[in-house]
Parts: sequence; structure tokens; C-alpha cells
Amino acid sequence: MRTLALEDHGKPGAAGQGKFALVSIRLPVKLTFAALVGGLLVGIAAAMAGAPVLVGEIAALVGGLWLRALQMTIIPLVAALLVLGLVQMIFAARVGTVARRMIALMVFVQLAGGAFTSIVMPPLLRAFPVPAGAEAFLAQTPETVGEVPRVLDFLASLVSPNIVAAAAETAMLPLTLFFVMFAVAITRLPQEQGERLLGFFHALGNAMLLIIGWVLAAAPVGVFALAYGVGVQSGGGAFAALGHYVLSVSAMGTFIFMLAYAIAIALGRTGGRFASAMLPAQAVALSTQSSLASLPAMLDSAGRLGLRPSTAEFVLPLAVVIFRATSAAMNLAVVYYIAALAGVEVPLTVAIAGILIASVISLSAVSLPGSISFVVSIGPIALAMGVPVEPLALLVAVEMLPDLMRTLGNVTMNVAVTSAVDRSADGAHDPT
Repeated sequence: MRTLALEDHGKPGAAGQGKFALVSIRLPVKLTFAALVGGLLVGIAAAMAGAPVLVGEIAALVGGLWLRALQMTIIPLVAALLVLGLVQMIFAARVGTVARRMIALMVFVQLAGGAFTSIVMPPLLRAFPVPAGAEAFLAQTPETVGEVPRVLDFLASLVSPNIVAAAAETAMLPLTLFFVMFAVAITRLPQEQGERLLGFFHALGNAMLLIIGWVLAAAPVGVFALAYGVGVQSGGGAFAALGHYVLSVSAMGTFIFMLAYAIAIALGRTGGRFASAMLPAQAVALSTQSSLASLPAMLDSAGRLGLRPSTAEFVLPLAVVIFRATSAAMNLAVVYYIAALAGVEVPLTVAIAGILIASVISLSAVSLPGSISFVVSIGPIALAMGVPVEPLALLVAVEMLPDLMRTLGNVTMNVAVTSAVDRSADGAHDPT
């Protein structure tokens, strides 16, 4: 029986341009951030002036409708992107030894980042508590959210007898396991059948991206309405909470940034040259907030380190497509921050599941704008860990700030992994 072959969508040079490329979407990031700040200021002023309750109720209605529209796309979009991302990674692993080494390092980085956040973030938030008034970010959260299951109930929930019911209940654990198996099964099908299924998930993913793009285009309105309610309830404490949130989440990304230096020095044997060689690529990363736009600078950094062109030209484009080094660490940090807001205690079993899901889900948000990948990547983790997703609608408005550390960490780790793969190649000039 013939199996599905590696097509152009699995080649590293075809990032965003292959047969199963995703649609491009432009989002009003700066306007959304301005709407958040404006909504909070207007809400604070309204509370001081004694604005009518009806104004707050209308704002809550508008914000709630926008929030529900955002939530309704999560499950189908995650399903489509998870299948496409995992199939792409499996294809890459089939290319050769270098690709498998690279993927092994990527998996290690994701798991290490997730474990670090799960260990460090809760005590960090206890040492530096969330500022008073931040609970207003939970205004749209149902009271039933945040109930953590017992260990045996949690283990029993890993497999669902009805995948449709699991989707209806947003049960992310069984859904993730199902779509991981589904993606593996697709790669074992005859080529024609596999292509047909991939075509379906590609179309589904693009359709959902268009819908979520429309929803996020209205983000300035929705965020302004939600921020107004937060401003009325919390006053100036909302700004302190947002600053505290940005610093806390960025601190988890700093771990991945530092881990990149450790990998480059220990496994890539680059010595002190790595720091100086990375400066141009890091400058581009901070100015563009795009790993793809930083690719030429990363290739230049690889050249400065004396890495084989054949390795760098294979690993770096592929890393841009399927690797987001900071995702597990920083996405879990967001979930733990919301858990602290909601007073949810995360037990060990749920934390382990969160690490695994964060690592797997990071593959499904490749080549997407930060605002979309923020919702698509973090929403499923929060749902799986019993943490409310509603605050994401406001936190997405400040994602442009932590995204600086995300891009910086991703770019630095991409070159570090390339150096480690190159040094482990034992003289092999052909990465395939």
C-alpha cells in the first residue's frame, strides 16, 4: 500500500507558499491596544462620574457577543491546524537524520519550557501577587468554570466515547489525543486518500481563519466594550494588572532565551561567539516581531558561527515553519496567570497534561499572526486545565508586548538548535 508522500507543503522552503498554505490575514493590533487603553480610561471616568448602569449593560452585551464569536472558532480551527501541523512535522521527520535530530531538540525545548513554567510560575505569582482589582478581568466568566476534576475523573476523561460530544463540551484532552492519532493515520493512508483528507482540513482551516479574521477585525469595538466594564469595576488597578501580566509572562520567555545560549554553547560548541553572532538577527526580530522576516538575518548569524550552509539552509526555514520555541513556556504562563486571577489551583496531573497539550498545540499555530495564534494556542490549554478562557479576549490586546520576547526567544533558539544539529551531524554535508 502506498503511503502519503512528502509534497511541497512539507518542504522547508515552502513556508506559507506550499500547496496547503494558510490564508494571510491583517489584524488591527495597534488599534486594538489603543481600544484597550481607551476603554479602561473611559470606564474609570464613567465610574467616577456615576454613569448610568444601562451604559455598562450595553457594553457588557457588545463585549460578550464579540467574545462568544471569538470562542466559537477555537475548536474547528485547532482541529484543522493541529492536523496540518502534525502531518507537516511527520513529513519533515521522514526527510532524514538531521530533521529527526532537529525535531527531537524542538520537543525537548517545548517540554523543558512547559515544565519550567509549571514549576516557577505559581510560586512567582505567590511571591508577587496579582494587583488588586484584576479580578474584574473575569467579568464575563461563568461561575461553573474552574472546577478541577479528581485524579481518577481526570484520567477517565482522556478518552471520549463520542468525539462530537467532546467537541460540543470543549473537552480538549480527548480532542487533542484524537487529532494526534488522526494526523498519524493520515500519513499512513494511500496518497490519494491522504491528500483528500488534508485538502479538507486545509479548506476548514482557511475558512476558520477567515472567520476569526473577521471577528478580530472587530476587536477594537469588542475590546473597548469589555475594557469599559473592567475600568468601571477595577479603576486604575487594571493598568497595574496588565503591567504585572506582561512582566510575568515575559519572564517565562526569558528562560527559553537563556536556554538557547546554553544549547548553543554546550551542544553547538559555539563558545562566546554565539552572543555576538546573534546580535543582528535579534535586532531584526525585535524590530519586525516576525521569525519569518528574521530568516535572512538568522542565516547570516549561522554563517558567522561557521555552520554548514547545507545544514543552516535546511534547518532554519523548517524551524520557522514548525517551531515556536517560546510557545509552551509563555502560553502556559498566560494560563497560570488566569488561574491565579480565578483562584484555580492546578494539581500535578492537570499540570502535566497542560505541559503536553501546550507542546502539541504549539505545532498548530505556525505561520499565524500573533493575535490569532494567541487565541488558538492558549484557549485549548486553558480549557483542558479547567481555567477560564474569557480573559483572553482582553489579554490579546496587549500581546504585542510579550510578543517581543516571543520573537526574540524563537529567533535565538532557532539558530541555537541549528548549531547543535550541525555539530551532531558528524561531518555529513547533506542534511537529507
